[in-house]
Amino acid sequence: MALLTLTEFLTLDGVVQGPGAPDEDRDGGFEHGGWLVPYADEDLGRFVDEVFGAATGFLLGRRTYQIFAAHWPRVTDEDDPVASRLNTLPKYVASRTLEKAEWHNSTLLKGDVAEEVAALKDRLDGEVQIHGSGNLARSLMTHGLIDVYRLLVHPVVLGGGKRLFADGTVPTALELTDSRTTGAGVAIHTYRPAGRPRYGTFALEE
Repeated sequence: MALLTLTEFLTLDGVVQGPGAPDEDRDGGFEHGGWLVPYADEDLGRFVDEVFGAATGFLLGRRTYQIFAAHWPRVTDEDDPVASRLNTLPKYVASRTLEKAEWHNSTLLKGDVAEEVAALKDRLDGEVQIHGSGNLARSLMTHGLIDVYRLLVHPVVLGGGKRLFADGTVPTALELTDSRTTGAGVAIHTYRPAGRPRYGTFALEE
């Protein structure tokens, strides 16, 4: 069975929208696109290379797939640890609107996304990675299908935009398995799900 991992760039207030460029995602009038770029130092690059080095396949939402497909095929350096894997490894695209996925080794998943992804995990081995794809990630979290969360929290607050953990997210406890910080101040936390939250009280007994 495959391990399904999520790697996500977030702001301190949990925004995941448009990290890479001003026009990446302007839904809802979002005007803060490109907030990740000032923090993209060598430490961040090494971590991203490490993550992609573990991939055996990718699961992407429509918007992220289209952004990646427009960029990474133009990076032809076979020694590039990100491009070499994205351009060659299997890519599974969850979309109800795309008619075809032409990027090399891409497959459309057009049925019920939870059922399709559960079946995908059953029949594959290794690590299938989700990058970005916030809408897809939120849907899969609801069904408990994500095995590892890699959350890269950037030291910036935007005050609005799409959030990974939006209202209505299923309450979930997480176990921290790794933590590091880049020179630019990005806190990288790796978690695995640990069931439902536990609750207590500090109230004094009467």
